[in-house]
Amino acid sequence: MSRILEIRNRQRFRSVRVARLRAVVEWVLSEDPSVSGWELGLHLIASRAMAAMHQRWMGIEGSTDIITFDHGSGGGRLHGELFISVEDAVRQATEHGTRPGSEVARYAIHGILHLQGFDDLEAGLRRVMKSRENAWVRRAARVHDLESIVVAARVRRGSRAGGRRHG
Repeated sequence: MSRILEIRNRQRFRSVRVARLRAVVEWVLSEDPSVSGWELGLHLIASRAMAAMHQRWMGIEGSTDIITFDHGSGGGRLHGELFISVEDAVRQATEHGTRPGSEVARYAIHGILHLQGFDDLEAGLRRVMKSRENAWVRRAARVHDLESIVVAARVRRGSRAGGRRHG
């Protein structure tokens, strides 16, 4: 079973340590006994791009934290794309008293849960999904430094936003 994770940092709002985010996502996927393989694209985008996607694909105005596209997950195999707004992560971290890196990791976990079939549209289902999400975030935080995924400084003008040089 394939284990492919492609991360693209397409935003310039904050510097992201892509290698650290990759380590967290691969750890979660490997630790979950219900997941046997994956082909995932994870895209870090700006809120403006997220708002355009939100409007186009869901008919909802404004940005959101994560949008998940399932491309045929099932039978323990996850196949999809996660689009995460780093700007929304920074804003929500401030609102919730957390750190942006922890929020980005949370959103990635949230997207993985969606690909596994969890839903958050109804209150009862949302409680189940949120409980699972919180458990994974706590477990990941014991193994990885989630806070260090997103650097406090903005990406400097003229620097690469691809994140490949960050470790």
